[in-house]
Amino acid sequence: MMIRNVFSALPEDVSQEVVEDLVRSSNVRIERIVSYGHSSPETGWYDQDESEWVIVLDGSGSLLFENGREIVLRAGDYIDIPAHTRHKVLRTDKDRPTIWLAVFYT
Repeated sequence: MMIRNVFSALPEDVSQEVVEDLVRSSNVRIERIVSYGHSSPETGWYDQDESEWVIVLDGSGSLLFENGREIVLRAGDYIDIPAHTRHKVLRTDKDRPTIWLAVFYT
């Protein structure tokens, strides 16, 4: 067992969004995602087989859902996205890293 900190060892190169598995099992996956002005590609949607609970730990980001709903998440805000709810990231902070913690579960 090792103690780790979700805010330590942040990537220096943030030219691409950085996704790291913190925990992975057959029923759950927990990821730390570090975005710096990143967004989803213009075309296509996330359409996942798993539900996703996500919290913004630092920074902010906007999500767009296929039904047209847009939400802004700031530090401390979280949302539970049911499986197969099509969505994308519209934008994240350009002035500082946005740190997301995403829990994918079945």
